Amino acid sequence: MISVANRIYVKQEYADAFEQRFRDRAGLVDKMPGFISNHVLRPVNEGDPYVVFTFWNSRQDFLNWVRSDEFVKGHAQSGTLPKDAFSQSNVLEMHEVVQDSTRPELEPEPRGGPFRMH
Repeated sequence: MISVANRIYVKQEYADAFEQRFRDRAGLVDKMPGFISNHVLRPVNEGDPYVVFTFWNSRQDFLNWVRSDEFVKGHAQSGTLPKDAFSQSNVLEMHEVVQDSTRPELEPEPRGGPFRMH
């Protein structure tokens, strides 16, 4: 199992619109094989990023998502906020899940090496 964290730096005046974008999301990722869940976390400290977590059964499942037509369609509304809404570039991180307290039988994800989107 892996998690992917997308840290998105949103200016305060765009926070409500940003959150609404996720409430209105297309939901195509939810139907992808290997998709487990999506969490959107709001920062409590000024200047900290929103964090969008997705959890996947495997690295390959996530890669299949980002290479899919559904990914392109699902991110089509990403352009609805102006570039000025973001104080800096987002940061994408992948983590291999070693332990999940809700799934004690889960085997740790094998080490898969560095991750690069492009």
